[in-house]
Amino acid sequence: MLLNTSRTICRLSSGRRFVAQYIPNDFKPPFIPLTSESGFAGAVGNTPLLKLNKLSQETGRNIYAKAEFMNPGGSIKDRAALFIVEDAERKGLIAPGGTIVEGTAGNTGIGLAHIARAKGYKCVIYMPNTQAPSKMDLLRLLGAEVNPVPVVPFTDPMNFNHQAKRHAESLDNAVWTNQFDNLANRQAHIESTGPEIWAQLDGQVDGFTCSTGTGGTFAGVTRYLKDISAGKTQCVLADPPGSVVHSYIQSNGEALDRSGGSFTEGIGQGRITNNLAQDIGLIDYSIKIPDAESIKMVYRLLDEEGLYVGGTGALNVVAAVEVAKNLPEGSNVVTLLADSAHKYAERIFSKKWLIEKGLYEHIPKELQKYAILA
Repeated sequence: MLLNTSRTICRLSSGRRFVAQYIPNDFKPPFIPLTSESGFAGAVGNTPLLKLNKLSQETGRNIYAKAEFMNPGGSIKDRAALFIVEDAERKGLIAPGGTIVEGTAGNTGIGLAHIARAKGYKCVIYMPNTQAPSKMDLLRLLGAEVNPVPVVPFTDPMNFNHQAKRHAESLDNAVWTNQFDNLANRQAHIESTGPEIWAQLDGQVDGFTCSTGTGGTFAGVTRYLKDISAGKTQCVLADPPGSVVHSYIQSNGEALDRSGGSFTEGIGQGRITNNLAQDIGLIDYSIKIPDAESIKMVYRLLDEEGLYVGGTGALNVVAAVEVAKNLPEGSNVVTLLADSAHKYAERIFSKKWLIEKGLYEHIPKELQKYAILA
């Protein structure tokens, strides 16, 4: 950028001279300055929207991905964590020095742990013991008490969510944040993620897709985009193997097929959550994404776009490509990169682990060079 500036010779008290350049009063910086006077909380959201150039060229559509790994806690779940805690504060459910308790597969817990530290709360997390050890380590580093528990269905009283609820009820000045059914989760995306996407593309959003865990992100963004576009934006739910949501949508609510399993973490669901139920009627259709396609996209995004993302983000991009194929040439399709690969690297970049899971063979041979971990 060339600036029309004036130059003036100035003299310091030491006698040394320097040249001062004055920037014109009408100068506008080539960025939007962001200063958070409220610390961590004020830095949540306002993430970049990245065009995925290689995939856009291949499809003849513009595929964009929102870089949610650039939230201060490293994932899209910072948004829900902030809204849920501030909603509890407004309702008087927690007072200074209290305890935040949640059942989470990881990222919401990490967001809550950050918020708890910033606001002076204690944090207790219950999570499935199948989650990446690095997630548990990070939670402990943030001062949270972590309770890994065996994976059982939601109908079982020992499900990690039910254990979290009982723990909160046993304490004074504690709140179970209940991310799966607490509508403050969905509201976070009605008020932040959805409006950001719409503004970043000047209202030209033809399609939106992402996977669901709690359902808050998909439901909130879908609600906002459907409302502001008068129903024109196509909203498609993406589901991994082992989740019931795709079968529920395809069967008009008659089936809950949970067959299969996935290497992805924190997405897929064994029931229809309260967050998702609010807007399930707005869904245009759903698609199931095989693990083979998701792991391949992890490696493609790293190689072609320089993006180091986890399985959820990769699955979302696969879905965006599928949605793009059903829209006119030149359409804009948006998805989300939920977090980076840092918490999953010991698995998804381990040749041994990939072979054990039957995934290595699905990575193109020219990209297998990135599976460098033992």
